[in-house]
Amino acid sequence: MSTFRCKNLLVTGGAGFIGSNFIDYVLSKYDSLKIYNLDLLTYAGELNNTKSFSENSRYKFIHGDICDEILLDKIFKSYKIDGVINFAAESHVDNSIKNPKIFIETNVMGTFNLLKVSYENWMISNFNYFSDFKYARFHQISTDEVYGSIQKGSFSEVDPCNPNSPYSASKASADMLVRSFSKTYGLNTVISRCSNNFGPKQHKEKFIPMIIDSIKRNIPIKVYGDGNNIRDWLYVIDHCKAIDLIYNQAKNSSIYNIGGKNELTNLELIDLIFSLFEDKQKKYINFVSDRFGHDKRYSVDISKIKKEFNWEPTNDIKKTLKETIINI
Repeated sequence: MSTFRCKNLLVTGGAGFIGSNFIDYVLSKYDSLKIYNLDLLTYAGELNNTKSFSENSRYKFIHGDICDEILLDKIFKSYKIDGVINFAAESHVDNSIKNPKIFIETNVMGTFNLLKVSYENWMISNFNYFSDFKYARFHQISTDEVYGSIQKGSFSEVDPCNPNSPYSASKASADMLVRSFSKTYGLNTVISRCSNNFGPKQHKEKFIPMIIDSIKRNIPIKVYGDGNNIRDWLYVIDHCKAIDLIYNQAKNSSIYNIGGKNELTNLELIDLIFSLFEDKQKKYINFVSDRFGHDKRYSVDISKIKKEFNWEPTNDIKKTLKETIINI
């Protein structure tokens, strides 16, 4: 097997959707990597998501909060953490509109705590690492939503952040903190910004699981506005492969977009999912008032990651959606 960049990786939010899929992926790929999963187990994090690897001798679950700086320092020192991938986040836009404070606390202050503790444990001084931590790296998992909406074309990594919801604003703020720790303190960081994920273990509040559940239960599918908002859909395993490449091979302070090349309006997505059901009733859609600050279209240019690492999504959306339907 190939070698991972670090030996003792702290994965935050590893009982959530993307984090648990990533842990499963890298534990299977790398035979010497140890993973420490820190998760608060809020409503979106479930221990059941970790069932497939929970007994692995190279895996340890830690129940806790990235806002707890004392706990973070204890974890770093106890397990000689030499790498961090931060999946932990409040991520549902609707929830951020109702209660933005918790998004600032987790996504901004939590990320700051992780950066601060990483610096204090890995570095002697600015731009000067302890010898045992010279390959240490902090990877921030971000979102295409930090760029805001785009009418035509696609955002590249050099485009400015222009967030429109408390959620995307909190993630953009975290990205800026990560950049600042790289530029000011010399912390080795990378950021990846992904489009909308789907696949196994996704929480039922998200759009695709909600569509599938509504069709199965023969109840109306809730759609904001006219249903013509456009999203790009990325299968979670393709995302995991991209994170693996970026963490291990990217240059310090790099940013990469990760997209699925599957841009669909919400109505087109519903039609596609409905067409994949073998046993279905009539399709019901409940159009509701559009939410405030609802971005019209997300689209990211993935030419950078394709050029540098020869990565692009390989999973067929129809096939993976069908598998998702079966497993929900």
